[in-house]
Amino acid sequence: MEMPILVVLGGLILLIVSGVKILQEYERGVVFRLGRLIDHERGPGIIYIIPGFEKWVKVDMRTMTLEIPPQEIITQDNVTIRVTAVGYFRVVRPQDAITKITNYTYATSQIAQTTLRSVLGQSDMDELLSQREQINQKLQHIIDSQTEPWGIKVSVVEVKDVELPENMKRAMAKQAEAERERRAKIIHSEGEFQASEKLADAAAVLAKNPMALQLRYLQTLTEVSAEKNSTIIFPVPIDFMEAFRGMMNKIADK
Repeated sequence: MEMPILVVLGGLILLIVSGVKILQEYERGVVFRLGRLIDHERGPGIIYIIPGFEKWVKVDMRTMTLEIPPQEIITQDNVTIRVTAVGYFRVVRPQDAITKITNYTYATSQIAQTTLRSVLGQSDMDELLSQREQINQKLQHIIDSQTEPWGIKVSVVEVKDVELPENMKRAMAKQAEAERERRAKIIHSEGEFQASEKLADAAAVLAKNPMALQLRYLQTLTEVSAEKNSTIIFPVPIDFMEAFRGMMNKIADK
C-alpha cells in the first residue's frame, strides 16, 4: 500500500513543480485560464502556472531588428529602383501582441514592405536621394500607426540601400561631371574678374605716382637677376624715353 501512495505523492509533487516558471527581466508571460485572458501579464522573476488550468505564452520585450527584403519600386518619375531597408520595433503591450495578431513579427514585416513600396512610389528619384531623413521619418510614422493596435512600437525605419539601373548611374555620373565643370568655370571666371580689378587698382596707383613705377621697375630687375637665366632683357625706363623725346623735339625746333 505504501508504494502506490509514494507514486501518487511523487506525481503530485512533479505536477506542482512543473507549474513553476522563471522569466528574465526582459520577458513577460501572457496567461490564459481555461481559455480566458488574465487581466495582467506576469513576470519577470518566478511565476506559477496552474497545471491543467492555465496556459501561458512568453513574450520578449527587447527591441528587435526587422530586415525588410529588397523591393522593386517604380518612383513617381518612372525610374525602377531596388531598395532595402531595416526597422527596429519592440512589444509594449504583450497581451495585445498575442491576442490581436497571429504573428506580430511577420505582420510587422508585411506592413513595412507595403508601406515602403507605397511611400517611395510617391517620391521622385531626386527626392529619394536628397531627402532620405524625411522619408525615413514618414515611413516610421506610418508603420508605427498601423502596428500600434497590436501593442507594437516601431522606433526607427531606415532606407539602407538604393540600387539604381546602370543607365541611370551613367546619366547621374555625367550630370555630376558637368556640374563640377560648371563650378570650376565659375570659380575661374570669378578669379579672373577679381584679378582684373586688382590690376586696375594697381594701374590707378601707378598713374598717380610715377616714382612707384620706378620702384616696381627696380624690383622687377631684382627678381629677374635672382633667376638662373642665360639672357636678361632690361626694359628701358619710361622717364629716359620721355627725356630723349624732349631732346629730339628741341633739336627739331632749332
